[in-house]
Parts: sequence; C-alpha cells; structure tokens
Amino acid sequence: MAIWRFWLNTLILSSQYNPPRFVELVMLWIALALLAVWSILPFWPYLVLSLSFVIGASVSILIREAIAPSPYIRATQVTAVLMLIISVYGLADVIHYF
Repeated sequence: MAIWRFWLNTLILSSQYNPPRFVELVMLWIALALLAVWSILPFWPYLVLSLSFVIGASVSILIREAIAPSPYIRATQVTAVLMLIISVYGLADVIHYF
C-alpha cells in the first residue's frame, strides 16, 4: 500500500509543480494506449484519436517552449516537431477512410 501512496503523491506533486507538462504527459500516455488498442483492433477511429492527442500535445509543447524555454529547448522542439510531422502525415494517410 505504501508503494501506491508514493506513486499517488508523486503524481499529485508533479501535477502541481508543472501542470502543462503533466497534461502533455497524460495526453501522450493516452495516445500510446490508443495505439496499443489500435494494434490489436485495427479500427481507424483509434488511430485518428491517438494522432489527434499527439498533435495536441506537440502543439502544446511548442507553445510552452516558446513562452517559457527549458534548458533543453532544442531537443524538446525537435522532438515536438517530429511528432507533429509524423502525426499529420498519419492523419493524411488515414483520410481515405472518411
């Protein structure tokens, strides 16, 4: 039970310390979970929702870095732009299902 309390306290502390980064992390974890579901059940709505979460998190990361730069600004921006490009390309590839 102490391990669960430790993880809960860590989660609460991280959400209070830097809320935008916490929301971005939750969005990326949901995107990973949806990709896992999509790999088992290949229905395109799971993929579209997952890519939408990645696009939202990427844009949020880029805006956060523009407002308040972190020490690793270049690596963060490059990663966010790569995620954004891959997600937009994935959405463009899935568009034929509509």
